[in-house]
Amino acid sequence: MVRLPHARTAAFGAALLASLPLIIHAAPATPTPPVPPHQKWSFDGPLGQFDQKSLQRGFVVFNEICSSCHGMRSLTYNDLTGIGLSQQAIRDLAHAKQVPGPLDAAGHPTMRPGLPDDHLRSPFPSEAAAAAMMGGVAPPDQSRLAAIQPHGADWLYAFLTGYHMPPPPGAPVVPGKFYNDWADGHLVGMPPPLMDDAVEFPDGTPATATQQARDVTTFLVWASDPHRNDRHRTGLYVFAYLSGLLILAIAWKRKIWKRGTTRNAQDADD
Repeated sequence: MVRLPHARTAAFGAALLASLPLIIHAAPATPTPPVPPHQKWSFDGPLGQFDQKSLQRGFVVFNEICSSCHGMRSLTYNDLTGIGLSQQAIRDLAHAKQVPGPLDAAGHPTMRPGLPDDHLRSPFPSEAAAAAMMGGVAPPDQSRLAAIQPHGADWLYAFLTGYHMPPPPGAPVVPGKFYNDWADGHLVGMPPPLMDDAVEFPDGTPATATQQARDVTTFLVWASDPHRNDRHRTGLYVFAYLSGLLILAIAWKRKIWKRGTTRNAQDADD
């Protein structure tokens, strides 16, 4: 094994250290993705709760607009009891959908009306069919979209309200693409899905595009975590129970110590 003299070793180390800033400077910096503006949501924080009226309006937007291209495989129609729909409304909703049924006697596929236990109907029979019909890219399933997307609700709302028609001056114009502030490269193949009065809300809330974006975002966040309200409610009950036990323990401790102090004082007097 060849050993470098001490002086040569020191010189080699000094040259290596001197070159480190150049190496670091030459390495391409990873761009930091922009952070969407934070919105105020009723479900924020450990005590947050979903607004059922907003959830129901959001489902109207999903059912009438988003579901024409996007599926939601993780939810069944029965899960919609979590947004306040009645069992009759759920049965009617499911029955209005046609879902694949069993093969007939000749081995041909059949369709049947949906049942409350069925998963929400996907608009395409398969991912390959979705990609073939949508220009090579299958629209993503929206069951977990809010959970896997960084900044979740804030990003979804920013994306849905971030379209520019026409695009800003100097922005690239690509046939079949639409400018969006929050899309990768600011171009996306999905046209603006929301327009003023594109749906009608049963509770009479004006269906502006921003209101639709806010409500469908709330629904998509709920769909990715449909038991959040139950967890938060259970957490409140547990906190109240433990707080009550703590108060009782403190009161009992004071009572015992007071009794002991009084007894010690009496013994000292005797």
